[in-house]
Amino acid sequence: MPLHPAAPEDLAGLVSAYQQTTQAIVDLGRSCSDADFDKETACPGWTVKDQISHVVGLESWLYTGEVPKVDVPAYSHIRNAAGQFIEKSVELRRRMVGQKVVDELETVAARRIAEFSAPEVTLDTVVRGAWGPAPVGETLRRRILDIWTHEQDLRHALGRPGNLDSGGAAVFMDLLFAALPRLVAKEAGIEPGNVVIIDSTGPVMGRAGVWVEPGDEGQARGIPLFSGIAHDGDPEDVFTTITLSTDCLTRRAAGRGGVEDIHFSVVGDEDVARRVLEHLVLVP
Repeated sequence: MPLHPAAPEDLAGLVSAYQQTTQAIVDLGRSCSDADFDKETACPGWTVKDQISHVVGLESWLYTGEVPKVDVPAYSHIRNAAGQFIEKSVELRRRMVGQKVVDELETVAARRIAEFSAPEVTLDTVVRGAWGPAPVGETLRRRILDIWTHEQDLRHALGRPGNLDSGGAAVFMDLLFAALPRLVAKEAGIEPGNVVIIDSTGPVMGRAGVWVEPGDEGQARGIPLFSGIAHDGDPEDVFTTITLSTDCLTRRAAGRGGVEDIHFSVVGDEDVARRVLEHLVLVP
């Protein structure tokens, strides 16, 4: 079942979704008091201001290629080298006034939008990406996924829900549904003979499913449903449908909180549903 609203696929649509979610963070930041900037968020060790600093820092690095020259203490929430690298931009801004960080985001976002909107740029133009050089289309989708996730972190911390029907939300859902065969068969380890369906009730509405079949060397393989790929199936297949809202689905897929923190309903195998939800994490 196609997503509604659909995720943008053209360059203009992706740039618009990027602009909308970065502007949403700027707008949230403009409304913050000093106490708001200090509120804890779902990301361990990060406040509201730290989340905005992270978005600023990564977008600045992707634009300039310059790595902040700052020593990072051995914080308990840093688990690996990637986390150490990400923390540099946050540490650099820890003593900055929150509104100055928001000013910086507004400036760097405008530069990035101009970069993506240049006449010579196409979806296939290769630019600096978070994991190395990548086409603009792929880079924009991944940046929208990350920035919209942090926008939602801010909204939850500040108690200001919104943008769950935006282009950013649709991009997140589109990437999640594309990854569902891997998440169900490999990460959750759901056995062959199971069919798992995720039903999002909205504001971004859609349905995605995975038929798990035996693969090579005894490894289970996920086959996407509702994609035009035909399969014979089996009368003994066990169907499990998990129904939940866009907010609950994207929070779980962002690794924010546990399964017990979201509301969902299940028709089918409760154990399969819980295993899928426990491993339904898309954002690294």
